[in-house]
Amino acid sequence: MFQILNEDGEVVNKEFMPDLSDDELRELMRRMVYTRILDQRSIALNRQGRLGFYAPTAGQEASQLGSHFAIEKEDFILPGYRDVPQLIWQGLPLYQAFLFSKGHFHGNQYTEELQAFAPQIIIGAQYVQAAGVALGMKLRGKKNVAITYTGDGGTSQGDFYEGINFAGAYQAPAIFIVQNNRFAISVPVEKQTAAKTLAQKAVAAGIEGIQVDGMDVLAVYAATKDARDRAVNGEGPTLIETMTYRFGPHTMSGDDPTRYRSDDLDKEWEKKDPLVRFRKFLEGKKLWSEEDENRVIEEAKEDIKEAIKKADQYPKQKVTDFINYMNEELPLNLQEQLKEYEAKESK
Repeated sequence: MFQILNEDGEVVNKEFMPDLSDDELRELMRRMVYTRILDQRSIALNRQGRLGFYAPTAGQEASQLGSHFAIEKEDFILPGYRDVPQLIWQGLPLYQAFLFSKGHFHGNQYTEELQAFAPQIIIGAQYVQAAGVALGMKLRGKKNVAITYTGDGGTSQGDFYEGINFAGAYQAPAIFIVQNNRFAISVPVEKQTAAKTLAQKAVAAGIEGIQVDGMDVLAVYAATKDARDRAVNGEGPTLIETMTYRFGPHTMSGDDPTRYRSDDLDKEWEKKDPLVRFRKFLEGKKLWSEEDENRVIEEAKEDIKEAIKKADQYPKQKVTDFINYMNEELPLNLQEQLKEYEAKESK
C-alpha cells in the first residue's frame, strides 16, 4: 500500500512527496475541513427533513479531495452518489448540490463550463461512461482525463470490468478510483471478492493498478497526479484503490452500521482520520492553526446556511413538470395524463 504520511502525520516516503506549495497545502486542508462541516450539516438537515437522499462522506475526504486536487478544471468527473464534494470543488454551486439531494431537477442542470455528470445512482455505471468520455477526449486530441469513482461493492458489477477493459483496450485517458471503505452497505469486502486487493483487478484489463492509503491525502494526490500525467502522455488508464473508511452509515435512508461493524473496527479507523493526520503534518510545518480551522468552519456554516435557504426557495416540483421536462413532443397517453394532472393541480 502506497503511503506518504503515517497516522501521526510523519513523512515516511520522502521521495514521493508531491511538489505542492505551502498555499496549496493549506488550501487542501481548507477543503477537507469545509467538507467535513458540510457532511455534518447535511446529516442534520437530512434529519430535519430539509434534504432528501444523502450519503455521508466523513472519513473519505482524503480519498475524494486528494484525487480531485490532482486534476485540472477541464478534466471530466463522473461521480458516484457519495462524490458530491468533488463536484462542489469542481464548481457545482452548493445550493444545487442540496437540490440534487432533494430530488429537484434543477440539481442536475449543469452549465456547459462544469466538466462533470450528475452523481450516478446505478452502481458502477459511471465506469462504462468514463471509458467513453475518455475515448472521446483521445479522439479529439484533448490533453485531459476522465476520472470516476465507485466503492468496493462496485467492483462486483459487470460495468466495472467492462469500463476498465474498454479503456485499457483503447488506451483511453481515464482514472478509475475504487474507494474501498470496506463495506458495500453491509457486505464486507472479504465477501465481495477472493482477490487479496481490488487494485490487482487492473491486471486482467492490462492497465496500471495501485493500492493507496486512502486516509493519506498526500498519497492519494501523488498517485492521482502520476496517473493523470501518464494518461495525457498516452500511457493509458489507471485503477487506484484507496483504502478508506466511512465513519457514518452508507446513506441516511435507514442504514444502521452498528449491525455489521464492530466498535473496535470503528475505533481502529478513527485513529486514521485523514483530517487529524494532515493537521498534524501541517502544524509541524507551522502552516495550520486552530484559528485557521475555526475560520474555515465558520465560512462553511455561513455558506451552507445561505445555500439551503436558496434551495428551500425553489418552487416545489409538480407532476406536470416531470411530464413536460421529459419529452419534447408528448405521445397521446402522456397528453391525456398531462390534462388530468393540470386539472388536479389547478384546484
